[in-house]
Amino acid sequence: MNHQEALTSYIAAFVAELVKSGVEDVVVSPGSRSTPMAMVMAEHPELRVHIHVDERSAAFFALGIAKASQRPAALLCTSGTAAANYYPAIVEAQYSRVPLIVLTADRPHELRDVGAPQAIDQIHLYGKNVKWFVEMAPPENTAEMLRYARTVCARAASAAQTSPAGPVHLNFPFREPLVPQLDRNDLFELSERTEGYVNIHSGQFGLPNEEYKEMAQIFNSAQKGIIVCGPLEKADFSAAVIKLAEKLNYPIIADPLSQLRSGLHEGSFIIDAYDSFLKNDDAKKALKPDVIIRFGAMPVSKPLTIFMKENSTARQIIVDGGRGWRDPALLSTEMIHCDEILFCESVTSFLNTSENDEFIALWKKINDLTRSKLADINAVDELSEGKLFFQLAELLPEGSTLFVGNSMPIRDLDTFFHYNQKSIRVMANRGANGIDGTVSTALGAGMASQPLYLVLGDLTFFHDLNGLIASKQYGIDINILLINNNGGGIFSFLPQANHPRNFEKLFGTPLDLDFSHAIKMFGGQYVLISDWEHFISAFQQNMDRSGIKVMEITTNRDRNLTEHRELWESVSREISRLLEG
Repeated sequence: MNHQEALTSYIAAFVAELVKSGVEDVVVSPGSRSTPMAMVMAEHPELRVHIHVDERSAAFFALGIAKASQRPAALLCTSGTAAANYYPAIVEAQYSRVPLIVLTADRPHELRDVGAPQAIDQIHLYGKNVKWFVEMAPPENTAEMLRYARTVCARAASAAQTSPAGPVHLNFPFREPLVPQLDRNDLFELSERTEGYVNIHSGQFGLPNEEYKEMAQIFNSAQKGIIVCGPLEKADFSAAVIKLAEKLNYPIIADPLSQLRSGLHEGSFIIDAYDSFLKNDDAKKALKPDVIIRFGAMPVSKPLTIFMKENSTARQIIVDGGRGWRDPALLSTEMIHCDEILFCESVTSFLNTSENDEFIALWKKINDLTRSKLADINAVDELSEGKLFFQLAELLPEGSTLFVGNSMPIRDLDTFFHYNQKSIRVMANRGANGIDGTVSTALGAGMASQPLYLVLGDLTFFHDLNGLIASKQYGIDINILLINNNGGGIFSFLPQANHPRNFEKLFGTPLDLDFSHAIKMFGGQYVLISDWEHFISAFQQNMDRSGIKVMEITTNRDRNLTEHRELWESVSREISRLLEG
């Protein structure tokens, strides 16, 4: 049996099983050593192959596909530093629990550590940032080795999806010649178990009924409880947690990535202006809880995090269906590894309906007052970052996907984007909180979720300009709202801003770039916004256009800092007056 026959049969069996395991999308970066896998993948009629030259952007593009579709996406690259460029997206996938199947081609064993070109040590390349690593056996065409290829594939897909979801890494050593035999009529025919070699079943993490009853007793006895919902992507969670809140009369402090700030669900329990009013000491004293139930990852809001830290004597219960330890402040009194929806439904069934509405009424009253004061941002005539996010809830079409960059945009979203009934899906890369790969991740999400709006700053946009090529290549429509304050606006809010010497050089980092040239290079449409009337007009016109549409909104960092502080001070004054009677 010759080498090419073995190579082809082995890879074809793996690719066929990949599709049987539910993978529909693979992102391939061109290279030589990955030739056999890439060519076989391109032949499979049920596999969508996306080509992306830049491996770093490619990996984030795959991350976005998996994030939006909630199915594993595969990645393929050649040997050497190509694989190293996947690292940032793999880290993000690990910490944000996104399923990725990373396939790296490698030199065969005899060409390692002997000075061969494009050969680096790829064994456990990503360390503990992947859930599972396998150094694949060299291709053979025996029945046992085809079973091996299929079994490893099924295990990889299952491991990537099993809670907590995350990336897995398979390293394939390939010998030359690398071109497979594609003229076979039976390329993807499976001689046994044609529906998939092995089905791997995983159940929900749950608790014995006695423990649900115990939790219900704790909640029934608490007079002042709150529910904190951080970033969480899980269908039907909103309905389950709102039923829990209704039974308990607890307010839901809803992070913008919790998917609770938008939709047709009951909104009367949603608290969405906490990032502003929890800066006020009087409010924090009045709203002091004795029980905190938390779902999802850590919230974006720093004032909320500080508030939870300051209430360390409260009973703090963290529910995590991914069996993690999302408690950086070490506050939890109970860490419950249970599916979030199952927990809400099970505990609710044992609860008495609470008649105590004084505590939640105070939360609502302060929240409503804060929202009304934050609405003053609409009176600002100049182009403003805060006003932009305040208006998005009104301007975005029903069913939109809103992807938000890190640093200031995600924080302004937290402050100014309030509850609405438009079913807007809000996404961001909050696993490692980096600015890298934002454009690519958003475009990957755009493969599964449209219409797509991306709001990000100028540094974040510059960092991943390469990612725009995916829109041009695959016709992915994207509306980009580019906030250009010529530098790192978030640093103006941090302590280093009090030390002006070298601040601009080290932290402000102005780029002084004309982005219109880059947009033109990628075949996009660009408009520099002059005022708010122009912005609304351009926003509405872009709804009927396709491709890359960029609206650049120039703002001033110093004015933005002043504007935010004046608003916060105004909110704080009104809250103190309210609480003083």
